[in-house]
Amino acid sequence: MTTSTPDPMEFVRQLWGKLGFTLPGMVTPTFSQPDLEKNITDLKAVEGWLRTNLAMLQMTIQGLEMQKTTLSTVEAVGKIMRQPEEQNAAGIPGVTDETQASIGETLQRATLWPFNMMQQVQEGLQKHLEDEVKAAADRASAAVDRARAATAAAATAAAPKKPAAKPAKKTGS
Repeated sequence: MTTSTPDPMEFVRQLWGKLGFTLPGMVTPTFSQPDLEKNITDLKAVEGWLRTNLAMLQMTIQGLEMQKTTLSTVEAVGKIMRQPEEQNAAGIPGVTDETQASIGETLQRATLWPFNMMQQVQEGLQKHLEDEVKAAADRASAAVDRARAATAAAATAAAPKKPAAKPAKKTGS
């Protein structure tokens, strides 16, 4: 008794056929120009949608990674802040008020790094924007100057030329 193994592609064809989709690679080639253009347009739209979703997914992952890093930093800061209090309470020598102040100052700088980084990024973007606006203004000014020069040249070329004055005839006396 031999049992034939079912064709896995047939199962997929049936599944996709019920959904109303055609299985990629199993479509008869189309030789109609409008159909090909429509397929290309549709596939480019799908590609754009997928790229947008991929970008959103990547941004979400980055946001979650930043949250994770921030949370672990806050936990570490909390542990460091509790250590000097516990050490002083236990009477451990070496932890002076000066050391605690130094640790507190360091922790304060460490907790402000995201703000400082964002401020630097904002200042850099502002400078870049100002440079771009100045460059655009320079380009526009140069274009206006060229247009004025071209207009003046066209006006000079279009002006009627006066015939050269004829020399006056000398009358004999």
